[in-house]
Amino acid sequence: MATLGDIGVSALINILTAFAFLLAFALLRIQPINDRVYFPKWYINGGRTSPRRGGNFVAKFVNLNCMTYLTFLNWMPQALKMSETEIINHAGLDSAVFLRIYTLGVKIFVPITVVALLILIPVNVSSGTLFFLRKELVVSDIDKLSISNVRTESIRFFVHIGLEYLFTIWICYMLYKEYDNVARMRLHFLASQRRRAEQFTVVVRNMPQMSGHSISDSVDHFFKTNHPDHYLCHQAVYNANKFAKLVRKRDRLQNWLDYNQLKFERHPEKRPTKKAGFLGLWGERVDSIDFYKHQVKEFDKKMALERQKVLKDPKSILPVAFVSFKSRWGAAVCAQTQQSKNPTLWLTNWAPEPRDVYWRNLAIPFVSLTIRKLIISLSVFALVFFYMIPIAFVQSLANLEGLERVAPFLRPVIELKFIKSFLQGFLPGLALKIFLYILPTILMIMSKIEGHIALSTLERRASAKYYYFMLVNVFLGSIVTGTAFEQLHSFLHQSPTQIPRTIGVSIPMKATFFITYIMVDGWAGIASEILRLKPLVIFHLKNMFLVKTERDREKAMDPGSVDYPETLPSLQLYFLLGIVYAVVTPILLPFILVFFAFAYLVYRHQIINVYNPQYESGAAFWPHVHSRIIASLLISQLLLMGLLSTKKAANSTPLLVILPILTLAFHKYCKNRFEPAFRKYPLEEAMAKDIMDRTTEPDLNLKAFLADAYLHPIFRTFEEEELVEVRVDKVRVDRQQSYADNAPTSDLSSPSPPHEVYHSTSPPHHSYQPTSPPQDVYYHGSTPQYAYNFSSPPHYGYHYEAEP
Repeated sequence: MATLGDIGVSALINILTAFAFLLAFALLRIQPINDRVYFPKWYINGGRTSPRRGGNFVAKFVNLNCMTYLTFLNWMPQALKMSETEIINHAGLDSAVFLRIYTLGVKIFVPITVVALLILIPVNVSSGTLFFLRKELVVSDIDKLSISNVRTESIRFFVHIGLEYLFTIWICYMLYKEYDNVARMRLHFLASQRRRAEQFTVVVRNMPQMSGHSISDSVDHFFKTNHPDHYLCHQAVYNANKFAKLVRKRDRLQNWLDYNQLKFERHPEKRPTKKAGFLGLWGERVDSIDFYKHQVKEFDKKMALERQKVLKDPKSILPVAFVSFKSRWGAAVCAQTQQSKNPTLWLTNWAPEPRDVYWRNLAIPFVSLTIRKLIISLSVFALVFFYMIPIAFVQSLANLEGLERVAPFLRPVIELKFIKSFLQGFLPGLALKIFLYILPTILMIMSKIEGHIALSTLERRASAKYYYFMLVNVFLGSIVTGTAFEQLHSFLHQSPTQIPRTIGVSIPMKATFFITYIMVDGWAGIASEILRLKPLVIFHLKNMFLVKTERDREKAMDPGSVDYPETLPSLQLYFLLGIVYAVVTPILLPFILVFFAFAYLVYRHQIINVYNPQYESGAAFWPHVHSRIIASLLISQLLLMGLLSTKKAANSTPLLVILPILTLAFHKYCKNRFEPAFRKYPLEEAMAKDIMDRTTEPDLNLKAFLADAYLHPIFRTFEEEELVEVRVDKVRVDRQQSYADNAPTSDLSSPSPPHEVYHSTSPPHHSYQPTSPPQDVYYHGSTPQYAYNFSSPPHYGYHYEAEP
């Protein structure tokens, strides 16, 4: 069992490690060669240019201004300067609300920490029960500060129960205020948005095909019949996964062509050459520019053939469509109602924003989704219990006394003072962190297999799986496996009636392990987050060996977004640890507070300067965060009841029975009061915005606005000449359809697949990345009480990956 000295060694190691990471970051970030690694967000927004363009050769790599080294810590106050409204404009509402989770942790635990340390520590220490249990159990100085040290049947337990009520009331009060604030922010954010395609569009799945009609005809007929006054158009979805592979290969060839042309422009006296054999290692030497032009042209032919094959094959059209309406009101009615008397057909939901669509999963047959979800649920269940093996091994490291009894030949090494302190105070948390490193990737792959069609949904589902894993393995697993290992000798040499008492005493003893885990993951781990050592190394390796064009450099610089599937569950674990141990072992709370404050500072810097969100969900993840903090409260209350029952506190334990009931009632109230703002779009608000649009823009051509919004990426890879030809054909079809229907807002779609293709008027590109801060949203809100100011209209970027 780790002692106070072991905890001190661990704290020293982690503090020095964190300081080293911060110092390295402060020095690396001011070097011109690393500018794109530590400020990619500003490059993407166009708000920063490379500092390597001017100066001498050395100045392009190393910062020669000595004064900047004296202010290398100025990133800390700079990270706090930007207001919350500016962060929303700069990085989106998701990022701002993500930061509010950390501030919520600080608001909750600062008063709890002060009260618990001032009241509970003296109550626990003055009892001294554990002095009489040394022969039965392995105890440490940390345990003497916990509830384990209180004598059985003591009247002091009324203090713990009273504070449990007080802490629960305080946490519920803060949760209510935060839920209310986030819901208001969401509604204001959505109401301030300009017209977005997803506000008028629903995704329809499991569409039955009428006999003798194509899927496109079936969609057109169904919605013209059931939504005659509001249906506008639809876009079919094609199974283009094979085509996407050709797109990626052509992109690589085009990139090599751009590189060689750029090389020739810089040195026109010599045309670049290469060997035509495998990987350019052998074969006839040919002109590189001519070679890649020929290769690109050949791939264009292959892509054209594959495109025609996709368009002409009825089986390539999936029973999924993006259906758009003339008004938000019409889309809201369709998205939130049952379309058919058979509830398994014509399933409608709000469409994700275009860049949020995970196109690969649209090709999954609807019938297989239930089977996939069942298989993945069983797999997650098996994975959780499979990981119990390494978790149990980690816990064995946390108690070397027990390990010595099992393996006495290790005693001479283990008994060395520094090694013992290192193994007990630092290694368990580090080992657990390593075991958990690859888990988020595995869970994201599982979520993709489940078949969700939006990236935001995929991340929330992966986050949920990771949370359940952390709850079962890291928290409950650590307590159960660790307790069983530590108390094995005691269990075998005492009467069965004493086992519940031993378990009750040993649960708070795991606080020492969790303290080491918090320091490794929450202190040193967060410091490593700001250092970005892995992206730094990868960027320079790519820049050295793979970057040939400016487009390559942009791809190498791509920072991605906040890793919600891993970060949110880890955050919720810290809430769980703080809430559970607030009454049990309050000495853990200061470590939690340091984490929340430090992580808030680090992630504020990262969101401002580094991360570029892939999508904007309008804080759709907040209800999950709220629910899991409520779950932490319930677990805390149930564990405390179990502890008191082992302490023979029959007079005081029943007082806790009412607390879980009150907590569940509070959760139900919050769910009914606030969650609809995250799930539905009120018809009243939809009509208000439609009326406002008709008043301010009476001549708006909504048909043209929605035409290309959900265009499948298969049609964004052809030359401008072909697009012009398709546009002329589309206009002719539109006029014929409009004349036939005698209505200027008739459907854009046609039964013929090629005419369902809608192209924008801008030239196509082969790489699709967002060109401005993401400001688009998935869900929908109400009229604003205030509006956020967006300096420029958003541009969508598409990045289609055929493989998960």
